[in-house]
Amino acid sequence: MGPRFDLNDNELGAEIGKRFAGASLAIIQSPLPKSTLELVELRASQINGCGWCTDVHTKELAAAGETAVRINLVAAWRESSVFTEAERAALALAEEGTRLADAHQGVSDGTWDQVRKHYDDDQVAALIYLVAMINAANRLGVMTRMPGGSYQPGMFDSITN
Repeated sequence: MGPRFDLNDNELGAEIGKRFAGASLAIIQSPLPKSTLELVELRASQINGCGWCTDVHTKELAAAGETAVRINLVAAWRESSVFTEAERAALALAEEGTRLADAHQGVSDGTWDQVRKHYDDDQVAALIYLVAMINAANRLGVMTRMPGGSYQPGMFDSITN
């Protein structure tokens, strides 16, 4: 199974993609811990059913040394004991920011309070943009039917270094 449309093979799609990657680069270079970044991206990708993004973030977490237990429990983070309070706050923000149509209040005050307790202003800004960007990336992957399974850790290192 291949994608139904390759955005990078289209001149306009490739140009927009460069700008999208530029915004993502600023998030990657933020003071947000890399593991938190990947955990948030994995959780949103699971919720949105993006096979490509789930593949990317699962493999990047493993390549960075995350344990299989933590990676496997991201989908059930509320019922696990392997995430820090700060990570739990970020995962809650990811879920509530991803499930906007399901949660009429958007991000709850309780979640927001936990995020503010554990992250400084720059990290909060990065988290907000991270949730927005991964949701956009998930939608691109789902609409174009980007299949998971072929990603190799570090494939995008030349873009992010």
